[in-house]
Amino acid sequence: MSRRLFFKLILIVCLAISTLFSPAAAYAMGGVQPPIDQTAPEFTLPTNTGDGTVSLADYQGQWVVVYFYPKDFTSGCTLEARRFQQDLPKYRDRKTQILGISVDSVDSHAEFCDSEGLKFPLLADTDGSVSKRYGSWMGVVALRHTYVIDPNGILRSTFTGVNPAIHSTEVLAKLDELQARV
Repeated sequence: MSRRLFFKLILIVCLAISTLFSPAAAYAMGGVQPPIDQTAPEFTLPTNTGDGTVSLADYQGQWVVVYFYPKDFTSGCTLEARRFQQDLPKYRDRKTQILGISVDSVDSHAEFCDSEGLKFPLLADTDGSVSKRYGSWMGVVALRHTYVIDPNGILRSTFTGVNPAIHSTEVLAKLDELQARV
């Protein structure tokens, strides 16, 4: 292979990679995060109780932690949910609602909540549409991302690359920081 042909191939590969990771491509794959200090994307999803739906707008006037996770009953997701449940009184003291979202069904969420004693809603995003709007989509499951939304519906903080073992503590610290500003 000639040197010139080699460099042409390198250029083609680089262009292909840059197109694949462009903002438009990232958005299509669910990789673009909603902007901080802007209105959080609205959603309405069925809840684990089977009693209808939950909307972000239902929590107007409260802080909301929306956390996306891949799958009920998996080790990391179970650990993360347990930590949020363990810290639930601290969230309530901060007038903050926790909402968990994955692509699992309402029935799966109900079983998961019963199994783990979860007292906060899990929402069924079975088609991944909300996960995509929040940039938390990986083709078939939600990515482990968390969003902190203020009482006016403004997105104030985003967490990606979440460690389930310490995540709830990180979110509580961020809430303290954000609430001290108001």
